[in-house]
Amino acid sequence: MTAGVWTGTVSSHRGPAAGLLAQFAVLGGLTAAVGIGPAGWITGTVYALALCALLSNAIHRNGLRVFGPANAVTLSRATLVGGVTALVAGVTSHRAPVAVLVVLASVALVLDGVDGFVARRTGTSSPFGARFDGEVDAFLILVLSVFVSLQLGWWVLAIGAFRYVFVAFGWHFTWLQNDLPVRYSRKTVAAVQGVVLVIAASGLLPLTISTVLVAGALAALIWSFGRDIAYLHRTHATPDK
Repeated sequence: MTAGVWTGTVSSHRGPAAGLLAQFAVLGGLTAAVGIGPAGWITGTVYALALCALLSNAIHRNGLRVFGPANAVTLSRATLVGGVTALVAGVTSHRAPVAVLVVLASVALVLDGVDGFVARRTGTSSPFGARFDGEVDAFLILVLSVFVSLQLGWWVLAIGAFRYVFVAFGWHFTWLQNDLPVRYSRKTVAAVQGVVLVIAASGLLPLTISTVLVAGALAALIWSFGRDIAYLHRTHATPDK
């Protein structure tokens, strides 16, 4: 990995390779610090290879020439999410180091606002960057929901699965793929999911309070998706002439 990758001054095709190396560095660091076990390493490796392959394919399809500083920040977030994924995968074999998991997830959430800021300041905003950022967010929420579900129950998985189910239905009901109006409430609800799940994962609050918070976050998510689905259905049923 070179510093040039992170300043966006190199070919975009070096980004995925740098991310792969960074992911293995994170896995090695976690192994030395807390131990992630075979399950963690296997899961982390699969995640790293999948991320590299998917990112390379997306770069090729979008014709991206320079990776860019904002995408570098998002890639850094993705490697932290890979660390969280490895830690959660290791839960079945040993007690999860909750403090480390919460720190990694929290930093990934904080950096969520940094990549957008960098993209705007450098004039490098793009559909590719927005999609990359959104996919990293969605996967972090999924992994956190898996971990929290071990404490609060299977219903928490709905938070992480909601977005993927929506996408899956969009393959059949193509009107679900239409553009949505920009709504800051949608972004706020999405951000709340990550914050609430990290709080619940930390175990700092009584189980009852964590349950209420996560249930409230799920209710907000249902409302947000429901409103968007209703809008898409309405505009599909009454297209502009």
